[in-house]
Amino acid sequence: MVLGKVAGAALVLSLAFASSGCGTIRESQGYVVDQLLVNSVQPGIDNQQSVEATLGRPTFTSQFGEPTWYYVSSVTGRRPFVRTKIQTHQVLAVKFDAAGNVIAADTTGIDQVVYLSPDGDKTPTLGRERSFLEDLFGNIGTVGAPGAGAPGGG
Repeated sequence: MVLGKVAGAALVLSLAFASSGCGTIRESQGYVVDQLLVNSVQPGIDNQQSVEATLGRPTFTSQFGEPTWYYVSSVTGRRPFVRTKIQTHQVLAVKFDAAGNVIAADTTGIDQVVYLSPDGDKTPTLGRERSFLEDLFGNIGTVGAPGAGAPGGG
């Protein structure tokens, strides 16, 4: 009877120990959001210098259209042997006018994320399909042939 209780206790302890390694690992990626600082950016009051002093350098900036700075933040969760999943995602877009003054500060969440599925495991390319043997032996006789443009030709 005592042996059964010891075996049961050992089983419970081993299960507790084994399951402790299966917790979710949280990782922050990109800009670390401080909501107080984000809320302090005010259109009509701030400019590019004050935004950079408050929030730091942006994750990336717009290349076309009106000047916009983007601050991207993601928190992912991962369990052992399972794919990483995005738990929270936030993008702060700070838009500026031509003089560099803030005209808008908009925040979007994970609802704006687009998930793309690749079409198969190969990327289609232009040109003809060559076999392994054509790749291996295709250049025999062409290197140094007359008119092939051999290097060092006088």
